[in-house]
Amino acid sequence: MQRPLIVVHRPAASGGRRVSVHRDGRAEILGLAHSDQDLIALLAAAGLSSPAELLDDPGWVEWRGGRPHEWGSAP
Repeated sequence: MQRPLIVVHRPAASGGRRVSVHRDGRAEILGLAHSDQDLIALLAAAGLSSPAELLDDPGWVEWRGGRPHEWGSAP
């Protein structure tokens, strides 16, 4: 089984970023994160161990449509 790919989508106009995990050919939306702490909580709830260590690993996390760790509104 491949490791899951975590996708942090582009910032929403209202703030925050949608987070999804892709594994076994399926995508599951985990929720909306407004900070790194929110993202860590979503990943922990999805069963990923040591989620804080994954945030800057491009083998695990793909940051789309914005720079990593930016949570504000879209420009």
